[in-house]
Amino acid sequence: MDFRRELGQQLRVDSIRSSDAAGSGHPTSSMSAADLLAVLIDGPLRLDFDTPDDPRNDHLIFSKGHASPLYYSVLKAVGAIEDDELLTFRKFGSRLEGHPTPLLPWVDVATGSLGQGLPIGVGVALAARLEKMPSRVWVLCGDSEMAEGSIWEAVEHAGKASLSNLTAIIDVNRLGQTGETMHGWDLSSYAGRAAAAGWTTIEIDGHDVQEIEDAYAALEADDRPTMIVARTKKGKGAKEVEDLNGKHGKPLADPAKAIEELGGERDLHVDVKKPEGDATPYKFPVPGGEMPTWEKGEEVATRKAYGEALVALGARRDDIVALDGEVGNSTYSEEFKDAFPDRFVEVYIAEQQLIAAAVGFQVRRHWTPFASTFAAFLSRAYDFVRMAAISRADIRLAGSHAGVSIGEDGPSQMALEDLASLRAVHGSTVLYPSDATSTSALVALMADTAGISYMRTTRAATAILYDADEEFQIGGSKTVLDGDDVTLVGAGITLHEALAAAERLAGEGISARVIDLYSVKPIVHETLVKAAQETGAIVTVEDHWKEGGIGEAVLSALAEHGASAAVRILAVEDLPTSGKPAELLRAAEIDAEAIYAAATEIVKTKVEIKS
Repeated sequence: MDFRRELGQQLRVDSIRSSDAAGSGHPTSSMSAADLLAVLIDGPLRLDFDTPDDPRNDHLIFSKGHASPLYYSVLKAVGAIEDDELLTFRKFGSRLEGHPTPLLPWVDVATGSLGQGLPIGVGVALAARLEKMPSRVWVLCGDSEMAEGSIWEAVEHAGKASLSNLTAIIDVNRLGQTGETMHGWDLSSYAGRAAAAGWTTIEIDGHDVQEIEDAYAALEADDRPTMIVARTKKGKGAKEVEDLNGKHGKPLADPAKAIEELGGERDLHVDVKKPEGDATPYKFPVPGGEMPTWEKGEEVATRKAYGEALVALGARRDDIVALDGEVGNSTYSEEFKDAFPDRFVEVYIAEQQLIAAAVGFQVRRHWTPFASTFAAFLSRAYDFVRMAAISRADIRLAGSHAGVSIGEDGPSQMALEDLASLRAVHGSTVLYPSDATSTSALVALMADTAGISYMRTTRAATAILYDADEEFQIGGSKTVLDGDDVTLVGAGITLHEALAAAERLAGEGISARVIDLYSVKPIVHETLVKAAQETGAIVTVEDHWKEGGIGEAVLSALAEHGASAAVRILAVEDLPTSGKPAELLRAAEIDAEAIYAAATEIVKTKVEIKS
């Protein structure tokens, strides 16, 4: 017990030292949780720091990522890093960034945007349970972030799923960035809600080593997730900052005095216990089979093709897991649920938890998660997508019911920003198939695409354009129709409108080239530049706002190569209403009639300029 008290003091001292060396950081937020971590790493934690990918390992997630000085001090105490590296905290080129990221092999996910660690921990715990591994997920949360709705999405899901391998440690130090937190030291305000959601809750003094030990020991026999709610003091042990407002997010003014108060520097080392047992995760049997095919001319919605392709992929690969936000009968992920119920996760109407769970699954390395919902609802979880990119996460997203073409449901359900928002995510892949054949091929490609990939699917049934053996690639496109006078560029529903417009143009002697831009990011450069050079006129059309969509993507590609052409962008510009899909496409001026008119005008203008 004395060792653990001393270890807690060392973690405080090293948190002060690293923040002082950086000239910034959050030492006070680290000092409050030092005893909780000291007992954890010298007690129940099972983690082989020499083999961070061991599937038996526990996971330690700092949801309060600003307490990174504490995390890095823990790494020093367990021998994962040296003191010299500890003092590179926040310096350019250091692995010890301001908030933890997977640049360090022991960090599962980037944190720092509050309210994300616990939801992701739920996903990690779900994955470990499917693998039948002994891994426990430990998540350190701050009391300020307990105001985030995403935390309570996670609490609800973990309670419903009885995730007995998940422990949340709530560091209730009372003080946030600007003052007292919503509930101060009222531990029952947190414990009561968690208990109502099916958690075991334990309220303790977070600086009493014996109480901490007893709380951790109580986990062994529990069959529910556990929340340890610990009353602590921010800046514990240093009079300059202890339990004082206004000391958040800055190094101590007199670190030497504080270190002296804490008993000086120490060099204690902890041999964290290694996991035991069989290191072979359970793998689900798969029957095998082929990807689905359809006949040209047959009409199939790409959202339905997504569901069928996912089932086929799941039959061939045991790593595929599907998650949905209670719209599986619309996204067609329910077909995967029917085929492989043990590898399907219903997240309900909790889109932040949906993305977080997907990120959590991929943390376990074996899993390839596909998460689906209405494209519009992904915006609720955009910060989780953004942070997933910082985590270097490999997740696949599918958004159905995009654009005005969904019809009567109206603008609240019409994703018109998704292409722009997902294109803006670092390293993302954005796909927008126009028929079932391309959808199936692209779903298979997504499974092996690193980073965050997004597929936009269409509600309405559309004609099959491609033979079953047609090949597709990330960053590709298809020239569906060749022509010399004007190029029409579309994807999804608007590609079919472009083909109808091209047929009418042909009747009037205008030869239109039609490009299926199924890969919006990365975008094909060569085909677009060639089209600009050979036709001199391009009309892009999309069921999306003009900002950040297909038109601007095409313009960017052309500008990068200095390609010159007359370009007209057709996109949704006015706020849509309810109506029939055809009425809404017409009103937005992105239907065949509008494309025909724009192409006729741009060709006429081109001729006049030449003459």
